[in-house]
Amino acid sequence: MRNFPLAASLLLAFSPLAFTTALAAQDAAPPAAAETAPAAEAPAPAPVWPFEASDLPVDPGYVFGRLGNGMRYIIRQNATPAGTALVRMRIASGALEETDGERGLSHFLEHMAFNGSKGIPEGEMIKLLEREGLAFGADTNASTGFENITYMLNLPRNDEALLGTALMLMRETASELTIAEDAVARERGVILAERRDRSGFQLRNFEDNVAFLAPQARYGRRLPIGTAEVLENATAAQIRALYERTYRPANTVLVVVGDYPVSVVEAAIRARFADWTPAGPAPAAPDAGPIDVELKGRTDIHLDPALPESVAISRLAAWRDEPDTLATRRQDALRSIGYAIVNRRLARLARGADAPFRGASYGTGDIFEAARITSLTVSSADGEWKKGVAAATREVNQALTYGFTRAELDEQLANIRTSLENGVKAAETRSNAVFAGAALALVSDERVPTTPEWALALFEEIAPAITPEAVWQAMREDAAPLAEPLIRFEGRAAPEGGEAGLRAAFDEGLALAIAAPVDNGPLAFGYSDFGPAGAVVSDTTEPRLGFREIRFANGVRLTLKKTDVRKDRIAFSLAVDGGDLMNTREAPLAVYLASSLSAGGLGKHSQDELASVLAGRSVSFGLNSDTDAFTTSATTTPRDLALQMQVLAATLTDPGYRPEGVERFRKNIDNFFNTLDSTPSRALGAASGRILSDSDPRFSLQPKDAFFALDYAQLRAAMADRLARGAIEIALVGDLDEEAAIAAVAATLGALPPREAAFIPRDDNRTRSFTPTRGDHRLTHKGEPDQALLQWVWPTTDDSDPAEDQRLELLGRIVRLELTDRLREKLGQAYSPSAGSNTSHHYPGYGTFAVSASVAADKTAATREAVDALIADLRAAPLDADVIERARKPYLEEYNNYLKDLGGWLGLAARAQSEPERLERFLAAPDVIRAITPADIHQAALRYLAPEAAVRFTVVPEAAGAKADGGSVAQ
Repeated sequence: MRNFPLAASLLLAFSPLAFTTALAAQDAAPPAAAETAPAAEAPAPAPVWPFEASDLPVDPGYVFGRLGNGMRYIIRQNATPAGTALVRMRIASGALEETDGERGLSHFLEHMAFNGSKGIPEGEMIKLLEREGLAFGADTNASTGFENITYMLNLPRNDEALLGTALMLMRETASELTIAEDAVARERGVILAERRDRSGFQLRNFEDNVAFLAPQARYGRRLPIGTAEVLENATAAQIRALYERTYRPANTVLVVVGDYPVSVVEAAIRARFADWTPAGPAPAAPDAGPIDVELKGRTDIHLDPALPESVAISRLAAWRDEPDTLATRRQDALRSIGYAIVNRRLARLARGADAPFRGASYGTGDIFEAARITSLTVSSADGEWKKGVAAATREVNQALTYGFTRAELDEQLANIRTSLENGVKAAETRSNAVFAGAALALVSDERVPTTPEWALALFEEIAPAITPEAVWQAMREDAAPLAEPLIRFEGRAAPEGGEAGLRAAFDEGLALAIAAPVDNGPLAFGYSDFGPAGAVVSDTTEPRLGFREIRFANGVRLTLKKTDVRKDRIAFSLAVDGGDLMNTREAPLAVYLASSLSAGGLGKHSQDELASVLAGRSVSFGLNSDTDAFTTSATTTPRDLALQMQVLAATLTDPGYRPEGVERFRKNIDNFFNTLDSTPSRALGAASGRILSDSDPRFSLQPKDAFFALDYAQLRAAMADRLARGAIEIALVGDLDEEAAIAAVAATLGALPPREAAFIPRDDNRTRSFTPTRGDHRLTHKGEPDQALLQWVWPTTDDSDPAEDQRLELLGRIVRLELTDRLREKLGQAYSPSAGSNTSHHYPGYGTFAVSASVAADKTAATREAVDALIADLRAAPLDADVIERARKPYLEEYNNYLKDLGGWLGLAARAQSEPERLERFLAAPDVIRAITPADIHQAALRYLAPEAAVRFTVVPEAAGAKADGGSVAQ
């Protein structure tokens, strides 16, 4: 019944994909019965919903219903983000439903939903939604999988008219599509373009893996993207036949979650869908198999120049029908913890000195309802697979033989308990996406949505019985023994010894000495005293947004914003003077390793020890390098705020600089450079920085040897002074007690020695030029022979003028609309063309405007002509006002919803004191955006998008590129 293609997570043992609880009234309507209920003496009907056959208590905040025609619906009233809603329609048939002659037509049909229905002419659905403030892709989308097709609308407002529009469009999709032959012909190019873009080394690797594990399985021959032969010859009649067979009321579930009264939504659903016919049964679920679970002893070697080295050691087993019940969840909890402990041990090896692999994982999951698979997967640096396989095999063998320690179990229990407790405390402000995800998991995976309170209570009830022995035995019973396993190698070069060598390495790993694990007991965080708490010397409130702005005697600046948009959550952002502006022409990688600083741990704890020390606490550890600062941001809780501040202070005062951090960094360098030309986008990314900057080392990819030369000694020399003395600005937003937050910062960052008063401007390094050499650059890639990429890049300006910045942003959105219309819809040449403005905040006078399109290698000339024509039209005269509005309306809706979650508040608070002008820009933005006219856009195009001013990139397959320009910048 349930289908979990991946190993179960720990938290799934207690609750569905997301924690859910009742936000609606406690007397919410019970699950609706079928309108045509059988007589009392008739046999009991099959359950309408999976929870009807389960002993798990379904979350009462959901309202479940079924119309007389068999269509089901799920409604949840929710106000996070306030004034918004999500609408999802799931058709319970996907690519597996297709016949041999229909491969890819479910996905084709999904595209046709946007190409004409009885009520919406072809080409008008997207425009209609854009006028309502929904952006194509971000708010309006659809996806096709093996078993389902899902249509998605994200409503930026909660007015009833917009809900009516959304449901009207869903009904048009469900039963009213016209699927005209000429529309099919026009969309065919888009479908083939998407198939072309999705092809490549990753898809070939997936197909080879399926052919190895399940050569006869149906799912291996039913990839949703389909086959070129079917797609090139598909007719409207074929697509319509599939539509009529699968888009049926009994095969459809509608989900609406958001800030609407349930009664309003339910009435609207009934009014729109009750007359949908035919009311027959849903198609029978197709079999994804067959899979021979007795398969053993086979070996596969799959080589591709773009693939990093990896070995998978697996065994198949029969699928188990385990309905979602209390007994199943109890058992899931035990075995999931066992797998988590094994993976924790593997992670420790990957983080340690002389690590045998880059990463490894062990787990068991389902392959649809056809089989189960237990796998040990080892990812290694090129040529190190043998060492990795041996070490990982030994670790798993040791766990299966001797089990686990109490300390290992306690670490996992602490993490689970904290997550469940956090779920309870934050239950009131879970997002619409959380509830929609849980509803769809019920529909597709038969996973019963329960409340966070129930999930925590279940955990506490069974926790006393969760012993090392019980966890060990549960995992051993669940895992398929890796005797005579299936071994599959993927990478760039064949493994030494070939298939025999792979099997010998596994056998050698099994033969390595093992011993019972030693219980070392719990560890304590070694940083709690940073000196006397800092004194507050300034405490003011910014009146417009209510930011409380505090300065400590040592110069640290703290910005607070108390908001209840998310209960029990505090988002934080830390900025320390420094960042990429410390990179110079002479030392362009001076602080490149900053993002790997956390891999070196702290002075008193390695990174791996910190995972144990901080178990059960909602804290984060890490540092990144942004343009003008070293930064970190994450989310914690009021209970763990003080500890999170201690971790931040320890990061600045006592970084560990352990050599294993550099080892881990270096293990990824070869793979990065070996894939630089594996796809058109990778090839462009590798070369464009050098070309656009006239070989400025700060913006050009450096040679491989330069990265291997980096170490912590060099990093310490570059940034230690910044960590010790650089200006600090920290922001805390969320469900906080202001005085407690001030005290937590005062005892940590505020207690540090004096800091510099302001971020150093580094004006000498804020110079960034755009190459004066314009025109064409031809690059090559080694990916698919039919893939090409075109890009135009123009120089623009910085973001110092808010009005000009907004005009360029809106121009980018307009160009995206026009590219979609011209390249995708009219020409069928590009699946997802893009355009956008990037005005610099840090480099005076610098900015870029880029247009990109992935196209067929033999269509570059036609695409270039179409884009050039678009630019010419933009410069010839002002565009139609409707195009401007379709770009502007979603932009304004994004603004209106920006402060409805912590991320928006944090974005404003992060540098509110060092850059207060950002607040003024934000507050003024709506009026600035509304004031932009078609003439303004026309003038912006004239000012910046002159054809002769662009740098034009053409990335073609290596065989087609007679001469590449800058394709080997790393050499």
